Amino acid sequence: MTDKVHLGHRARKRFGQNFLNDDMIIDKIVTAIDPKPEDNLVEIGPGLGAITEPVADLSGHLTVVELDKDLAERLTSHPFLGPKLTVHQGDAMKFDFSTLIKADEKLKIFGNLPYNVSTPLLFHLFEFADNVEHMHFMLQKEVVKRMVAGPGSKAFGRLSVMTQYYCHAMPVIDVPPECFKPAPKVDSAVIRLIPKKPEQRTAKSTKLLNTVCLEAFNQRRKTLRNSLSNLLTAEELTGIGIDITLRAESLSLQQFIDIANWIYDNKQ
Repeated sequence: MTDKVHLGHRARKRFGQNFLNDDMIIDKIVTAIDPKPEDNLVEIGPGLGAITEPVADLSGHLTVVELDKDLAERLTSHPFLGPKLTVHQGDAMKFDFSTLIKADEKLKIFGNLPYNVSTPLLFHLFEFADNVEHMHFMLQKEVVKRMVAGPGSKAFGRLSVMTQYYCHAMPVIDVPPECFKPAPKVDSAVIRLIPKKPEQRTAKSTKLLNTVCLEAFNQRRKTLRNSLSNLLTAEELTGIGIDITLRAESLSLQQFIDIANWIYDNKQ
């Protein structure tokens, strides 16, 4: 890639910065994103522009959200990349992504998400699912495993349920530590998220669904009779068709939705 924008920038721990610098991995990620000139592309945390540059070359323009003021300024003033970018300097977790929607153009969002904020940031992005065509994120490999885990797995938890409630989730590529500078102490992976249609998301309250998951997995070694006792009695759970002797990790996504919807209908 030409004229790298990152010369002289030191990674900042407080921002969870690890900069991708493996051209083969970058090519695979860009291929997965498949940017086109007509796309409404948004990158979260462009950092040193490793993915930004090839995406901008293929699309002609994209919007980026960057927390680090120095990096945001560097991207804005970059002689080749700058004119192809709309740079928003700020916290992606507080950013209103609906402001980027154009007529009949859903967002295509991608980024290398900082490990320290990846889960709350994903939950924030799920709120905009109706206006997103697809998302591609580099995350800690363990986070990706949790996002795609199914019932019965130790990795299955609140993040699994909420991710799969909003999206079809597919791992794309594993990314080892040596592909970054500085090299993180963990493996990474890229995940593809394709939001489900609104009619496929049948929870009457996503807030309640999240609450049920929080309660159920907060004490995941307990049976549902005990872990959900703050929300429902054993008799109420049985009435919904839930086996109260199971643990949370044994329930399906639909069963979590059924519990949340019962609470919505009967306890609001």
